[in-house]
Amino acid sequence: MVNVMQIRLKMYLLKDIPASKIQAALAAFIDKELVQNEELAKLHNVNQYKNYCYDSLYPIEPDKIYHKNTIYTLTIRTIDRNLAYFFEKQVVNGHSETMKALTAEVRLIPQKHIEMMWPLTPVILKCGNGYWRDSLSMEQFEERLKVNLLKKWKQFYGEKLEEDFEFFTGIEFLNKSPVSIEYKGIKLLGDKPRLHIAENGTAQKLAQMAVGGGLGEMNARGYGFCCFRWL
Repeated sequence: MVNVMQIRLKMYLLKDIPASKIQAALAAFIDKELVQNEELAKLHNVNQYKNYCYDSLYPIEPDKIYHKNTIYTLTIRTIDRNLAYFFEKQVVNGHSETMKALTAEVRLIPQKHIEMMWPLTPVILKCGNGYWRDSLSMEQFEERLKVNLLKKWKQFYGEKLEEDFEFFTGIEFLNKSPVSIEYKGIKLLGDKPRLHIAENGTAQKLAQMAVGGGLGEMNARGYGFCCFRWL
């Protein structure tokens, strides 16, 4: 059973932030709070899955600039109760050079059969040659999505799930061309695949894992945050 906790933070911006830089600003804000906690600072510095994900600020600004002196909503999800408590109690008092948190609202997402899921922020899969389409087939891309979630499950629960199963029955790309994102001075390319989740138990477990921890890689940088629809 995957317990997915959702935290909605009201965020007040201290500076204007272009939409192209908002995920980096949010990551800097969260990182600043994480390193103040000794236990979570270790999680932050270790090369492993972080077990949380978040979207971008809402509402989306049509001029592609998030404006100072304006309040937005940031949604964070995690499968880790300790992290949920941290986001609720400590991050809500946090601030950075560009933003500060005002209030937090926490709820447990009900366990229901997931029919479909799709990312609000691009899904990133790092490949040695850059963008996955330059080195992977569609079948390999689909397998990478599944294996990534299997590894997250094993790391968090200490349990290895069967690998011979159907994760999703269909995939559609909501983006017509690769989505470009800025990260540490370079540009990465991602996608927004809509997945029709299979009905078997393993697929449903991994779908819940994706809801709480993100799809693909760089979830703690704000990528792979998914919407979902119950059956």
